[in-house]
Amino acid sequence: MKMLLFVVWALLALILCPVHISGVAEESFEVSVWPNQALVEFGQSLVVNCSTTCPDPGPSGIETFLKKTQVGKGPQWKEFLLEDVTENSILQCFFSCSGIQKDTSLGITVYQPPEQVILELQPAWVAVDEAFTVKCHVPSVAPLESLTLALLQGNQELHRKNFMSLAVASQRAEVIISVRAQRENDRCNFSCRAELDLSLQGGSLFQGSSPIKILRIFEFSQTPHIWVSSLLEVGMAETVSCEVARVFPAKEVIFHMFLEDQELSSFLSWEGDTAWANATFRAMEAGDQELSCLASLGPMEQKTRKLVHSYSFPPPILELKESYPLAGTDINVTCSGHVLTSPSPTLRLQGAPDLPAPGESAWLLLTAREEDDGRNFSCEASLEVQGQWLMKTTVIQLHVLYKPRLEESSCPGKQTWLEGMEHTLACVPKGNPAPALVCTWNGVVFDLEVPQNATQNHTGTYCCTATNQLGSVSKDIAVIVQGLDEGISSALFVVITGCPWSGCHHHSLYLSYRPCKVDGRKLLSRQKEE
Repeated sequence: MKMLLFVVWALLALILCPVHISGVAEESFEVSVWPNQALVEFGQSLVVNCSTTCPDPGPSGIETFLKKTQVGKGPQWKEFLLEDVTENSILQCFFSCSGIQKDTSLGITVYQPPEQVILELQPAWVAVDEAFTVKCHVPSVAPLESLTLALLQGNQELHRKNFMSLAVASQRAEVIISVRAQRENDRCNFSCRAELDLSLQGGSLFQGSSPIKILRIFEFSQTPHIWVSSLLEVGMAETVSCEVARVFPAKEVIFHMFLEDQELSSFLSWEGDTAWANATFRAMEAGDQELSCLASLGPMEQKTRKLVHSYSFPPPILELKESYPLAGTDINVTCSGHVLTSPSPTLRLQGAPDLPAPGESAWLLLTAREEDDGRNFSCEASLEVQGQWLMKTTVIQLHVLYKPRLEESSCPGKQTWLEGMEHTLACVPKGNPAPALVCTWNGVVFDLEVPQNATQNHTGTYCCTATNQLGSVSKDIAVIVQGLDEGISSALFVVITGCPWSGCHHHSLYLSYRPCKVDGRKLLSRQKEE
């Protein structure tokens, strides 16, 4: 019986002894993980080393929902590769030693740098004194509590926002402010800067910026105004102007002008807060037509219209039965309205005794006289359009052909020269066509253009002949040269001959110079006696 009790005690001792040893081991071994703080970029991999101080560890490993692969091991350690890390998690590393299991945890933080920073200006064009919104957001960034967003106007910081103290689950990575537009804000640069500071987690500072956005400010409250005559003549060039006042910026206003469906080519101008466009056009049809002007600035446009009336009123037709009649010929002058004029105009012919009835022509019958040469006839047409009286006039000149004349007033028969002074023979013929004048002295052609230094030798009778296509006429001119001591004043006459009527100078080449019939010596003797 005693032996049986001893055996039981011995067995109990053997059983209780290992319990004492395992308690010592449990208190002495440790489990650790490396790294002790994990910061992983979104979608990247992480190597985790799990180790223990147990000399003869039992089952061990890691617990995580991430994809893991064991890539190495040793007596007291194991190494794992975690792939495609996309969210924060806590990893458990465990080891068992002598039947006792210990574990340690590793917090994995996923970060995503602010690679895309988006800035929005709403709207891009803002009216003066209206509010606009500046919004910045980062579609993909983590961790949000380490993010700071700053809105900039040029280099000036307008607003800064961090997410450290906010409930991350309810926040988006964005910041929004509202600003009232002023003219000085036009063409200002706006941008957004994002900063992800991971220094507290053992990481770096990551920065990202949005592309620059340019804000446009405008003022466009006035309706365009069209300046043009309300009456337009068909076929005549007219100018139309479209103007907008109190507009900013005036130089960026765009104009489109139309006559019905036809767009007009316009030229733009601006000064201060006023912009305008001018265009030249021709109305090709009679009747009412619409002119329109479309002015636009940024997102805003305004259109105005104006009705104009086009009329057809060509000048009246004035006709001479013969434009170059001979003196004594009967001529008929007719004044009539143009066939394109509607309705028929009222006509008035200068010199006509009576006014014609509406729609009828005015006429005048006369006999051409020499004094009618160069006379102007006028035909006046009057037309009422839209309550306004319009007038058109046509003028025509009559040319009467007649033989040459040498009148005493323009070609005196007695002329006195002063000895030693320069003189020319004074003789201007009349006639149409303009006659050619040739003067001879002692059978020799006398140069009428060159002034002569008067001497006693110039005393005598000169024979002048004027000729045109209708005939010729001759006249004797007696010239007396007086000495300076005789105290007789003299006048200088210049002969100016012209030939505006084509062809007259051709005939002057074939003149036959006939001596005057009066004896020059007898005439000279008689003049001296006088």
